[in-house]
Amino acid sequence: MNDSDSLRAPPPVPTASRPLLGLTVLAVEDSRFASEALRLLCLRSGARIRRADSLRAARRHLQVYRPTAVIVDLGLPDGSGTDLIAELHRATPRVGIVLGASADPAGEDRALAAGADGYLAKPVTALAAFQSTILSRLPIERRPAGLRAVTEEHVAPDPLALQDDLAQIAGRLEGAAPEEIGYIAQFLGGLAHSVNDRALAAAAAALADARSSGGPVAPCRAYLAGLLRRRLNEQQVI
Repeated sequence: MNDSDSLRAPPPVPTASRPLLGLTVLAVEDSRFASEALRLLCLRSGARIRRADSLRAARRHLQVYRPTAVIVDLGLPDGSGTDLIAELHRATPRVGIVLGASADPAGEDRALAAGADGYLAKPVTALAAFQSTILSRLPIERRPAGLRAVTEEHVAPDPLALQDDLAQIAGRLEGAAPEEIGYIAQFLGGLAHSVNDRALAAAAAALADARSSGGPVAPCRAYLAGLLRRRLNEQQVI
């Protein structure tokens, strides 16, 4: 089933103010905070959005629906988003637009090498950049006619989504197996970058370095757990 044509009716005509009208975006994203930003961007642009929080959920979704565009986070709880990008790139029929997304500076090269059509550097909050990335990869007939105003608008995700992310990963850190530490450090590093939390970013990087170098992980893990508790308390006060 094609989400953009589920009722076999002509897709809605995009307009200058809602240039992505008639499109459906699948966000393969494990962060509630990042997903909320994408939801707001799609809402402002006229697109519908669906979310999958893992590779498994995305593959299950894609067995039933074929969205117009898929935005794939590169770091997911059950594997690398580049694997899904490569699958989508090889699939027949192919999804029209496949984009990678990450806060990792090396993420763009990895996404494009896997077959992505483009890349969104996190945090993804700028409305004009989001719209342009998708519009530039659409067929001419799917783009809005006439001039489109350039906006400097940025979306601001609900702080409760950030709290949900912090609480979820704090619980995961508490009982994490050694093989989960890399994912946890990567998730927190990206989240910290999105909210400009330098202390959290440094703690996540220290945990990642300790794991990769074979150094003592327990002190870094304990410090990070304490920092997460403080951040959650701060969020509750707000």
